[in-house]
Amino acid sequence: MGQAGNSSNFCRLAAISVPHDQENLGMINGYVCTVVGAASNQAELVYVWEQARPEAKVIIACLIVFSIVAWTTMVYKAMQMRRARKLNHYFNEEFRAQKAVLDIFDRKLQVEGCPLYSVYQTGCVQLDARLRGPGGERRKQSVTLKNMEHVKRAIENVVAQESLKLESGLILLAIAVSGAPFMGLLGTVWGVMSTFAGIAQQGSATMAAMAPGVAAALITTVAGLLVAIPSMFGYNGLVHSLRVFTVNLDNFAQELVSKMEAEYLAED
Repeated sequence: MGQAGNSSNFCRLAAISVPHDQENLGMINGYVCTVVGAASNQAELVYVWEQARPEAKVIIACLIVFSIVAWTTMVYKAMQMRRARKLNHYFNEEFRAQKAVLDIFDRKLQVEGCPLYSVYQTGCVQLDARLRGPGGERRKQSVTLKNMEHVKRAIENVVAQESLKLESGLILLAIAVSGAPFMGLLGTVWGVMSTFAGIAQQGSATMAAMAPGVAAALITTVAGLLVAIPSMFGYNGLVHSLRVFTVNLDNFAQELVSKMEAEYLAED
């Protein structure tokens, strides 16, 4: 209160001392008032932190850890999905440019970190093993429907594995989104309860006695929301990207199986 009152009095004195017809001095006056007000707001946050109880500071420290983990996860997953998207694009162009379904496999092309390549490589390994047989002889011209079903199941398994690999880590964001507001609310309720308990023991219910404790209690809710809101936007964006990746993997797997059946499935 004292600091805010001093800043407002300073602004009044500056306004009185500056003539109204001098625009430059008026601009300087407004700038000085803005700087003083910003310093006052910063001092308010420091004051609220100093008034916070130990349990509130512990909760805020936990929320800071939550925030670091959430931001690290969002940045890492965004970079991972961006790299996978780029590799998928390049590999898809190469896949569509080949004449036979096993051309890239025969060239021993390696594309690490590409989900589409993992699906393609697994399918080609299974198909090649059934074309050559257990002895590793020269490839046959066709495979039976039963062997093709084994290839399809292997491709479906790797599609699920790649989806889970891209999804890993998102649970941390889900925990931050759902847990951070409740942790902040816990700190607020705890702080308000302690404030009212102290007022009841003192027998004094003035605003000066209540305001510091209530303000310090509310800071935990603010901290919880500052963790949850960015995590919510990041989680929703990553989930949308994950769904797009999953659909693309499914479509590619179906296209790969169709080409394998068209080239190597024996006709009845």
